[in-house]
Amino acid sequence: MKRVTVIVFAVLLVFASGAFAQPPGGGQGGQKFGLATSLQRGYANLKMNLTQEAEKMPEADYSFKPGTTADVRPFGRVIAHVAEAQFGQCSGVNGVPNPMQGKHLEEELKTKAEVVKALADSFALCDTAFSSTTDENAVQFVKQGPNEVTRAAALYGVLVHGNEIYGTGAVYLRSKNIVPPSTERMQSGRGRGGD
Repeated sequence: MKRVTVIVFAVLLVFASGAFAQPPGGGQGGQKFGLATSLQRGYANLKMNLTQEAEKMPEADYSFKPGTTADVRPFGRVIAHVAEAQFGQCSGVNGVPNPMQGKHLEEELKTKAEVVKALADSFALCDTAFSSTTDENAVQFVKQGPNEVTRAAALYGVLVHGNEIYGTGAVYLRSKNIVPPSTERMQSGRGRGGD
């Protein structure tokens, strides 16, 4: 249990560090951000990053795999994987049946348009899960597969997995000389150009 608490705290610090480093509007005092707000801000960043990453990769490169290892997924399957996971995770948080139950999006989706749509649909399901989270209900238990976990733990699972996949996808983009969206935003915020 201590390990899980430490991991959740570490993840919270990672998400909070950039988003909350300076008070909004350059004010003197800081603000208090509860658990729900922290989850929602982390989710908004994840959604933006993954959506832009999926859009930036050209259709022709959705079948691209860096390296020659047989187990490496093509880019399209990487994005379909996160969509499939989010359908399962967020439907559990919402207490509704998984609309993709029994489907294997990684194998079934073939085009960029199909993958981008599945990702958007999975985010629509997750939008509800995150926006309906409050500091009070974040500690209530929800079903995740055969288990029950706190709503906050389930949503942190979405964030951790999604950020892992975003990082994986960034390798694919860089292999094609495409700057990942988060890097591009950071560089443009500093007045710098591309790589």
